[in-house]
Amino acid sequence: MAITLKRPAEVEKMRAANKIVARTLDHVSTIIKPGISLLEIDKICEDMIRVAGAKPAFKGLYGFPNAACISVNEVVIHGIPNEYKLKEGDIVSVDIGSNLDGYFGDSARTFGVGKISKEDEALIACSKDALYFAIDFIRAGMHFKEISYELEKFILGRGYVPLRGYCGHGIGKRPHEEPEIPNYIEGNNPKAGPKIKEGMVFCIEPMICQKDGTPVLGSDNWKVTSKDGLRTSHYEHCMAIVNGKAEILSQA
Repeated sequence: MAITLKRPAEVEKMRAANKIVARTLDHVSTIIKPGISLLEIDKICEDMIRVAGAKPAFKGLYGFPNAACISVNEVVIHGIPNEYKLKEGDIVSVDIGSNLDGYFGDSARTFGVGKISKEDEALIACSKDALYFAIDFIRAGMHFKEISYELEKFILGRGYVPLRGYCGHGIGKRPHEEPEIPNYIEGNNPKAGPKIKEGMVFCIEPMICQKDGTPVLGSDNWKVTSKDGLRTSHYEHCMAIVNGKAEILSQA
């Protein structure tokens, strides 16, 4: 399937959808604390998205039961919210999407709960810093594989490894479109494959593991951990190529 190019008016519609996601995550950052349950966080996310006039994009997507993917500690992505109450020292990724008038937004952040260890601070910083590193160097005319190549180098340089088998993605009138954008190079040539063009919209989402990025799918067929069983982190932004550079849409 071809990578779609969005007209400026479509980019603005996607910016509106992504602003809802960003404002919701901004609010989540203020309510993450010991004692709050994952289902409470999920309800707050869903309510905020709906009050803003959008639909929670993940609810029912591929059968996912909730509005937010909430992944605690060793769970990298796709955690299903439950009654678990966050504890001091936990780290938690909240990944949400919105559907506003047929256009999608998508973003994720990993938060520390109360006081966290220096090791967990560094782990979270790797996913966030890798994301902004990529955003800064992305230019029209590059190959998508160059993003994957540079992300992998960055992550390895921090002493971590990327989760294998999962990736960033295009987005538009569907929550997941072409291309797939792994956080590691597939093959040996970063100058191969499709190029980035003006009007493309996509999500970059570094998923960071500590020693072994081999994914392990949970018994619920949703949550993903790494083979090493250690803590993980995840950050994601949706961006559009505007005037040849990556412009973040998922910020308030």
